[in-house]
Amino acid sequence: MKIALITGITGQDGSYLAEYLLSLGYEVHGLIRRASTFNTHRIEHLYKDPKNYPETKLKLHYGDLTDSGQLTDLIYNIKPDEIYNLGAQTHIRVSFDMPEYTGNVSALGTVRLLEAIRRSGIKTRFYQASSSEMFGESTAPQSEQTPFKPNSPYAISKLFSYWSVVNYRKAYKLFASNGIFFNHESPRRGEIFVTRKITRALARIIKGEQKTLFLGNIDAKRDWGYAPEYIELMQKILQLDSPDDFVVGTGESHKVSEFLEKAFAYCGIEIEWKQKHNGYSGIIKSLEKDIQDFIKTGQEVICFDKKYIRPADVPELVADFSKIKKLLNWEPKIKFADLVKIMCDFDLLAVGLKPKMQGIRRLEDTGLNWTNHK
Repeated sequence: MKIALITGITGQDGSYLAEYLLSLGYEVHGLIRRASTFNTHRIEHLYKDPKNYPETKLKLHYGDLTDSGQLTDLIYNIKPDEIYNLGAQTHIRVSFDMPEYTGNVSALGTVRLLEAIRRSGIKTRFYQASSSEMFGESTAPQSEQTPFKPNSPYAISKLFSYWSVVNYRKAYKLFASNGIFFNHESPRRGEIFVTRKITRALARIIKGEQKTLFLGNIDAKRDWGYAPEYIELMQKILQLDSPDDFVVGTGESHKVSEFLEKAFAYCGIEIEWKQKHNGYSGIIKSLEKDIQDFIKTGQEVICFDKKYIRPADVPELVADFSKIKKLLNWEPKIKFADLVKIMCDFDLLAVGLKPKMQGIRRLEDTGLNWTNHK
């Protein structure tokens, strides 16, 4: 039985990865930060207290990527076959407000893990969650050969981690790989990230629990995929004969405004854009009869707020994933239109409304039956 250690196990990617590895028969260990309240809702359906269920294959450990001594002890005691470093300060806008913390966790945290592996002398395989944000303003599409031009403290910290992995791979012969994943979303996406912020607000607006969705730049173009599909690739990358670096995405880019329009239209609302002196405004042009209890035509439901504008932004990210496509014969099954429907369906369910079901039904065709998705 293989043993895996996951940092960031309580996040979107970490929870899906734990779920996937458990389905493959792994023993999974997760690193969680000690706090006054539990932040384990994404893995509650997987976790059983080892004191009451000694046979459980999911074990959680308190720790932090800023504590090198604790990381070294944990890795030495567990002796994992595979380590997945998904832990980080992941919000780009927050990284401008907290650059030092972002670097300490997201950049130096990776080095602490790599050093723990080197010093302990254990034979393990290491996966680093790199980011498409490292490409910054480089011309799209971006591949493994595209120059990096990071445009935020978050991207800079991820680039530091990327090159640290490459360095430890060359200098110390560690089996260490980078997955340069482009944006990937799901019903488990954090509510501060734009896609989930949109679908959650949309459901709440229809339910009458929220009046307006406030956003920043909606002209940015991103390559959005479905997280569970990408998570499977993390494990597959570590099963290869040799370590390497891989770009993963869908090969399509769409504006945030497109995501908005598709999501609202799927739920029965046509949006009309109007320019205001301080930005844009999204007005309901028409809507289906069965959702008119709390909203009406002419109502402003989307509004610009300058506080969400980043000091420096990335105009377009779109993946050239031909390398991993050729090596693993991989292509994404879920693309933009389906992704929007999936996220809308689950957020409608979350507020007690009837989902449209097109997104949920699409999941039945993907073969991703190791997860409950939500």
